[in-house]
Amino acid sequence: MTASGARFSHALFRHAEALLSELLRSVFPADLVVSRYFRQHRELGHADRGFIAETVFLVLRRKRSLSARCADELTSRRLLLAALACLQGMNRRQLEGVLSESESKWLAQAKAVKIDELPPAIRLDLPDWLYAEFMAQYAADEVERLANGLNQPAPLDLRVNPLKAGRSEVLARLLADGLAAEACRYSPLGIRLLGKPALSKHPLFIDGSIEVQDEGSQLLGFLVQPRRGEMIADFCAGAGGKTLLLGALMRSQGRLYAFDVAERRLARLKPRLARSGLSNVYPLQIESERDVKIRRLAGKLDRVLVDAPCSGLGTLRRNPDLKWRQMPASVAELCAKQAAILAAAGSLVKVGGRLVYATCSLLEAENDAVVQAFLAQHPDFVPCSAQDILARQGIAIDVGERLRLLPHQHGTDAFYAAVMDRR
Repeated sequence: MTASGARFSHALFRHAEALLSELLRSVFPADLVVSRYFRQHRELGHADRGFIAETVFLVLRRKRSLSARCADELTSRRLLLAALACLQGMNRRQLEGVLSESESKWLAQAKAVKIDELPPAIRLDLPDWLYAEFMAQYAADEVERLANGLNQPAPLDLRVNPLKAGRSEVLARLLADGLAAEACRYSPLGIRLLGKPALSKHPLFIDGSIEVQDEGSQLLGFLVQPRRGEMIADFCAGAGGKTLLLGALMRSQGRLYAFDVAERRLARLKPRLARSGLSNVYPLQIESERDVKIRRLAGKLDRVLVDAPCSGLGTLRRNPDLKWRQMPASVAELCAKQAAILAAAGSLVKVGGRLVYATCSLLEAENDAVVQAFLAQHPDFVPCSAQDILARQGIAIDVGERLRLLPHQHGTDAFYAAVMDRR
């Protein structure tokens, strides 16, 4: 049996090979390609889908070092075989029926490749430009730990909806249902599952008592620190994970705007909103950060969260394809967009209000550089200590003024956040 519980077979391997081939030539995000493939192959059970997804994502995470094992023939088939044999430890007997005689000889050579002797960017499965960025920001041993952390699969985190249930009650129910779960280390509403069970039909999910949300993402809501009766905006709401948290922390009292430029993302918020029991959320599609709907609210909001569109390089545990798709030029375009969005969001905040800028990026160009430029142009905004704000809510985490979460240190996706109050 494989780690996902599916029994390895020639048919499963063929599915993994077909999916990987599609992923390697697709311009779309990997999770969308995988979802579409499984919709087209409904005959695959939960365990089979788990094995196929785990295997192709393993190849995407480790593609550079696996390519070094593939000699002159870099194919989806060889990448898969190298991953199964060299990383998953499957032997020739387990691969029987899949492996040809010539492949068997090549695989022996692939296993003999000394990964420790490869150039560090290849060994750590990073593109050269991203390795250079990390080396400019961190010490060499920290880069090693960071890259290894980003190359691990992400755990499945849940957030309890405090309008519907308490964390201890939800934990007890999950454990009673045979799901291995534990309280998250930092988020007071977080639960970490020790596996990847299907949750869409679980009663707690159906009734809105739980939502899937990475623990790091949950902490952003606590930095906003919303209060009942306030006017608040989630400026780049997307599918609304953080919107739902903000609304719950407001106890569904006040007014919470969920802005986004993409109608399809806001459409994904609607069923989640219905389950949540919230009545204070107002989803609004905007054309851009200069939309008239934004200008009408200038200087009126108590708090604004900007989870800005970014490179997503802090989410490589779940989106490993991003490191091969992002380029310095695309990051530079994002930085210009981030600066414009932050300025527009700042215009909404009233005197005495709070602005939180966040990304799931590891790059200083998208993080500190954007915030420092904003502060230089807006002296009425004053930085606040993220660590102190969280401590006042009973969340003990050693991050200093700006929140910097790293997978190898905090067990979350990599998040950055800066809190600024308007004086």
